[in-house]
Amino acid sequence: MTYLGIDIGTGSSKGVLTDHAGTVLREARRDHTTSNPRPGWFEHDAQEVWWGDVVALSRELLDGADGPVSAVCVSGIGPAVVVTGDDDEPLRPAILYGIDTRCARQADAMNASIGEDTLIERVGNVLSTQSLGPKLQWIADEEPDTWRRARRMYSAPGWVVRRLTGEYTLDRYSASTSDPVYDLTRRDWWEQGWQPYDQLERPRLAWPAEVVGEVSAAGAEATGIPRGTPVTAGTIDAMAEAYSVGCQEPGDTMVMYGSTLFLIQVTEAMVPSTHLWAAEGRTGDVFSLAAGMATGGLVTTWLTETLGRGYAELAQAAAGVRPGSDGLLLLPYFAGERTPIFDPQARGAWTGMTLNHTPGHLYRSALEGIAMGVRHNLEAMHSSGAGARRLVAVGGGTAQRLWTQVVSDVTGLPQDLPTLTVGASYGDARMAADALGEDTSSWNPVAERLEPDPAAKEIYDRLFDLYVEAYTASAGTMHGLGGLDADARSRWPDR
Repeated sequence: MTYLGIDIGTGSSKGVLTDHAGTVLREARRDHTTSNPRPGWFEHDAQEVWWGDVVALSRELLDGADGPVSAVCVSGIGPAVVVTGDDDEPLRPAILYGIDTRCARQADAMNASIGEDTLIERVGNVLSTQSLGPKLQWIADEEPDTWRRARRMYSAPGWVVRRLTGEYTLDRYSASTSDPVYDLTRRDWWEQGWQPYDQLERPRLAWPAEVVGEVSAAGAEATGIPRGTPVTAGTIDAMAEAYSVGCQEPGDTMVMYGSTLFLIQVTEAMVPSTHLWAAEGRTGDVFSLAAGMATGGLVTTWLTETLGRGYAELAQAAAGVRPGSDGLLLLPYFAGERTPIFDPQARGAWTGMTLNHTPGHLYRSALEGIAMGVRHNLEAMHSSGAGARRLVAVGGGTAQRLWTQVVSDVTGLPQDLPTLTVGASYGDARMAADALGEDTSSWNPVAERLEPDPAAKEIYDRLFDLYVEAYTASAGTMHGLGGLDADARSRWPDR
């Protein structure tokens, strides 16, 4: 028995083929382009990126494999949406998750018209640029010709399931993040939330590891996956990533170290919040509470490119810098910020810089600033009534041991490092195995536990208070600079 898992990410897609015991037999990766046609816009070509990557990865992973694959599961970025017309072909590029901030005005207007109290009661969240409804409303407002022709909406895994099987589905975790169309209290579509989008056919709901169809003749021809292979509903990458490292009990909290940074905590019940995202769980037995930072590794990547130095060199220099970076603090809002401040106009800012600060200080302060954002979200979770029992690290950033240690020091929480940090594609393969009744309880055990340094925690407690204070004090300035930038761009569009 072998299981195929594929995850569609922001800048690349990854796939794995595992056996019944969770051993990775093969891995593959495919880089792709994320379009940024205007400031605050992030898009994918659903046909070229979402489907094209699955086709390429499937063929690469299955070529020469021993025996046919037993089941397939695909995850992807979200909430992201592509709308299709009568012929079920995309009408425009897919609008990505909360890093795309074009619908901020629509989110504010919908919060006011529906009422934040009603939204919290029914869907568990207020609306933001992360939400589905404002994205659809933006299309209706700004591209009315496109909206008039729209008949269906797809998530990234939903689009792949459609191409593989012909089925029109949406997993319940993705649905519950598609505010305001899903009623989290009833765990079904919300009629009032759907009303503005009644022209769209509603996809069939399913749990992520639920088999929703079989690979069709056309799907098999395109991908090389045998016709009749079971296909699950799949889900958003963060949920698959959490499951890849065994986050399934209440209090388990995944910290996903990637280009952006995401947290998911498993909860026993729905936990409404104005600062986070309440959502379904992987199964009907649990719920989840999620948080997402707009940047993570994007900041360190930017630093390496700007300074012209590699990760290893900067990490070594940063390791020699004292906790607190000798009084240097970074607000890591280089692409606005999602939770817990929901401020798409926030900007990155260093405070406390002196002539004595070096590239090592800049790099360490970047890691510390991202870790402060993690703590900010964990404290919001705690205030909402959901306490982290343990942190579990996953993602490419876990290769940077200094980064994970700084997060444990800043939060004061131990952090489990699993044996495998392959990521969401491994969680997909695990869900594919679950779908066929495989016992996956032994998959990916914990390899190591990082403990926080109490002395560093004392410094970071003081720095965290300054972190929160710095944003509060500078938010008006950040917003003013954003307005100044927009004005300059309109006056000199070609520069």
